[in-house]
Amino acid sequence: MGDGIPKDDSGPLKGIRVLDLTRVLAGPWASQLLADYGAEVIKVERPGSGDDTRLWGPPWLKDAAGRPTSDSAYYLAANRNKRSITANFAHPDGVAVIRDLAAKSDVVMENFKVGTMEKFGLNYEELKKLNPALIMCSITAYGQTGSRADQPGYDAMIQASGGLMSVTGAADADGGSPQKVGVAIADIMAGMYSATAVLAALVSRIKTGEGQKIDVPLYDTQVAWLANQNMNYLVGGEAPVRMGTSHPNLVPYQAFPTRDSHLMIAVGNDRQFRSCVECLDIAELADDKRFDCNEARVLHRDDLVDRMSSVLKENDTEFWLARMSKKGVPAGPINSIADVFTEPYAQERELVRQLHHPVAGQIPTVANPVGFSATPVAYRYAPPMLGEHTAEVLSGELGLSAEQIDALASRGAI
Repeated sequence: MGDGIPKDDSGPLKGIRVLDLTRVLAGPWASQLLADYGAEVIKVERPGSGDDTRLWGPPWLKDAAGRPTSDSAYYLAANRNKRSITANFAHPDGVAVIRDLAAKSDVVMENFKVGTMEKFGLNYEELKKLNPALIMCSITAYGQTGSRADQPGYDAMIQASGGLMSVTGAADADGGSPQKVGVAIADIMAGMYSATAVLAALVSRIKTGEGQKIDVPLYDTQVAWLANQNMNYLVGGEAPVRMGTSHPNLVPYQAFPTRDSHLMIAVGNDRQFRSCVECLDIAELADDKRFDCNEARVLHRDDLVDRMSSVLKENDTEFWLARMSKKGVPAGPINSIADVFTEPYAQERELVRQLHHPVAGQIPTVANPVGFSATPVAYRYAPPMLGEHTAEVLSGELGLSAEQIDALASRGAI
């Protein structure tokens, strides 16, 4: 597995066809997950330019001669295991191609502004007439209904307005300010929710024989996955604040400076705390009434953190990690992304796989983390070049002749 050659032995979604009308990240991330699990994903792009993220560089994918291509690393992150075709939404024949493919698909995914699909006759109500079993997943900034439905939105503004930035970053007392997460996590999580929603709809269709429409807003998704921070407010009545690397409900659970760098300690229960302070040669703290249970440690957070910090600064991160590993204390270094991919564990877990690309040769991709015992993830296709599979899909799936395909291209439909 991972040699980049397309394979027939797909994953658990083998036989499911997804027509992917999405671009940028939330939608492509969802469809890539479905593709990893074996679905056949046909990515539909604008002729000439394609997915917006193809141009979100540098860095750029380089061809076999080391020259930059027109595809960015960003685009490569979310589009493996797909085939790309081009179709022009502004041309009736281009829309007809999309409708014909939707009639032969199990799932259609789109992330256009509300009303765009209706404008082109590609909305769920119209496509359902062609394919009653169709599942259609629509991803937008604020959903299909409500006072904000027609407003655009990108990840950063959703992180801000959806509450995430209010709990991300160092505290005001430490000179901090609101921060966004270093990846487009609102988009990524909307993609994850979308993928699981499609899977649930496919299961429902097995029972009922009917498809359905799925509405996934970035904003609602962002609010939903704030998880314990949401409930801290709803139950406790106080809005959570920025705490840097600290945890609002667990102590010690944060980064500490050591003599040479930093160490992340994540103590989740009293047993682990006892082991932790034993590692630091301050075992007496485990029996101190201020620290002998998590509730007490939260109430006396500053006292405990100050004591631990003074000890941890006396030695290097590697020294403390070795001690804590022996005692089963959850702790880890703060690695750079370069550290992650160059340490031996990355090879042990095959975190990077290689895919065959028609221009670049072998290109890397980050492995899907899910391991199936019977239907493993297959790394079948590199992220496709723009329109790489247009002729292949239109001839193979719609039965169009080479002459018909050429005619569509000459009219600007594909």
